[in-house]
Amino acid sequence: MVFMMRKPVWIGFLALVLLLVTSASHAQPEGLPDFTRLVEANSPAVVNIGTTRKVSMPHGLPPGMELPDNEMFGELFRRFFGDGEMEEFDTTSLGSGFIISADGYIVTNHHVVKDADEIVVKLSDRRELAATLVGSDVRSDVALLKVEADALPTLKIGSSEELKVGEWVLAIGSPFGFEMSATSGIVSAKGRNLPTENYVPFIQTDVAINPGNSGGPLFNLDGEVVGINSQIYSRTGGFMGLSFAIPIEVAMDVVEQLKTSGHVSRGWLGVYIQEVTQDLARSFDMERPIGALVAQVLPDSPAEKAGFKVGDVIVAFNGKTVESSSKLPPLVGATPVGRKVPVKVVRGGREITLRVTIEELPEDDRMAASDVVPDRAMQTGLGLEVTAPDRETLQAYGLEKGGVLVTGVDAGPAYDAGIRRGDIIMMIHGKAIDSLKTFREVVKNLPEGQPVPVLVQRTSGPVFLALKTGE
Repeated sequence: MVFMMRKPVWIGFLALVLLLVTSASHAQPEGLPDFTRLVEANSPAVVNIGTTRKVSMPHGLPPGMELPDNEMFGELFRRFFGDGEMEEFDTTSLGSGFIISADGYIVTNHHVVKDADEIVVKLSDRRELAATLVGSDVRSDVALLKVEADALPTLKIGSSEELKVGEWVLAIGSPFGFEMSATSGIVSAKGRNLPTENYVPFIQTDVAINPGNSGGPLFNLDGEVVGINSQIYSRTGGFMGLSFAIPIEVAMDVVEQLKTSGHVSRGWLGVYIQEVTQDLARSFDMERPIGALVAQVLPDSPAEKAGFKVGDVIVAFNGKTVESSSKLPPLVGATPVGRKVPVKVVRGGREITLRVTIEELPEDDRMAASDVVPDRAMQTGLGLEVTAPDRETLQAYGLEKGGVLVTGVDAGPAYDAGIRRGDIIMMIHGKAIDSLKTFREVVKNLPEGQPVPVLVQRTSGPVFLALKTGE
């Protein structure tokens, strides 16, 4: 049997199908956010920052070139480039920032305004205002500016602690000078510790950030600022998928200190720390690798006064778990100077709690050296040749005394553990090495087939290694 659809019904059905298809083609794909309202609402409070800095260089010479000291070549250069008299000229740079108060306070990066002689802020309404530097902090890379204006648009400050990996975020800034550019991505990781800064737990994103974006805001989907775009990882100078933002809590703490005192103070514990590997965890009788391993306790530091020892593993600080070594510096740095806090450490396979009074982080930590009588070299069954370090060697390593200097490493347990020529062995299996005699005694009694912690001092600092002797 054949059914025939009447013409009016057929036409109506076709129109409905076409309407649904057309609507679907213009609909926002499910799961992808629409950033249009967020950009419209917040871009007026994002600013472009231009700086001018005066530099001096010999007249006629290309930038970065100096006249050679050699008489013959110096004369040749003078013929081509002039007599080398100093000439002053201006260099400019661009960055981004955002307004945090209606009366003209603006946040940006320290490196955006570093050494600037003149700072000009361009607003979204095309006004250009001269800005003064209220204060700047190199460690956090945060700077606070002030312009003379009223009723300025501002941004809402959010919380980076509530961010989740995989969450959508948006950046607004001026990459390569292109004003009010918006780029989006997701949070790739949290609490990143970068080699250039230990006191900032960076937010890692895949948001496209390029030169000129520095100092601009990073938003969550609620339009709240959760970070300040600060750095990228790149082998070319351009974006390669790894961007880093300063958590807004860190930035606003710095801003408040710059407002009230003009400088930033941070808490200081006074220890050198490193990551706990699986082998090191076993050597310290720990069930799993966790915490920050104390490789050195600085003299007259809060840690020394509180009874910290080399080989302690810090697993909690002021009630907060320290999962990895990178988590500790931001916790210490954010602690008010003078506050006494509990610190839980693993020592000798058991947990103990120390109470330490946090002091202000000094600008520079230096350690004095003292005389040590050198001794003759010796060969050990670990594949090591060691000797007692002399006074000059200790000075070069920033040590006062103690340890044995590794002068040679053959194939064997020591080499497999990572011990290398030039290392100074300071501690083995929890026992300080203060002489060759002590070294011999400790090595002689090492357990076989079980990893033991070995503390070595290098010119770059102390580090623990896991040494496993043959069974």
